[in-house]
Amino acid sequence: MTALYFIINLSSLSIPFLYSFEKKMRFIQYWKSVFLAISIVAIPFLIWDVWFTNMGVWGFNSAYLLGPKIANLPFEEVLFFFFIPYASIFTHYALLYFFPKLALPKKLTKLITIGLLIVAIVIVFFNYDKWYTLINFSVFAALLIYALVTKDTILKSFYLTFLVVLIPFFIVNGLLTGSFIEDQVVWYNNAENLGFRMGTVPVEDAFYAFSMLYGGTVLIEKFKPIFNKK
Repeated sequence: MTALYFIINLSSLSIPFLYSFEKKMRFIQYWKSVFLAISIVAIPFLIWDVWFTNMGVWGFNSAYLLGPKIANLPFEEVLFFFFIPYASIFTHYALLYFFPKLALPKKLTKLITIGLLIVAIVIVFFNYDKWYTLINFSVFAALLIYALVTKDTILKSFYLTFLVVLIPFFIVNGLLTGSFIEDQVVWYNNAENLGFRMGTVPVEDAFYAFSMLYGGTVLIEKFKPIFNKK
């Protein structure tokens, strides 16, 4: 099915987009902040994507693509960096709207952050020769350092909402990496990653998603006071 990747993108976006107009939550009131944040985060991730595609760290199966390309990336892959973050970030804010007290204690959040940072540094140290692992966990570690240095409070709730986001994430990425279909939409060169998969999804993808979504959420919170003045 040549439209599969496009259909996956569109399906992921559809429900969150429609519920953005829900009268009580009114997620559309944050659209300026959300779209600007997603666009800013998309830039380095798209550059990273083009770089790794050209290097053969990963690639795409033309059997599931419509054909058009942008900077050597399938246009469906470009859409991924806008549709999936929107759907995921909407889920984060929807959970906080319906469960406003959803948050970990400050000390526990800090301990988790320090623990994850140590794990990321160790992984980078022992896998510096694997491009996906190296860059992925380096970016992840940098964001955790940012959170510790700035005493960011977003992670108190983000750690919990991200666990929920991981459910549709694994469904989408599972489809893209070959779960439930005949072949892979996106293939990975296992010489450039840890070689450990959760189903068909490389473990690095979860941390990749974390970095992309946390980065976007941080920017949204910075833009909100600018675009949502009362």
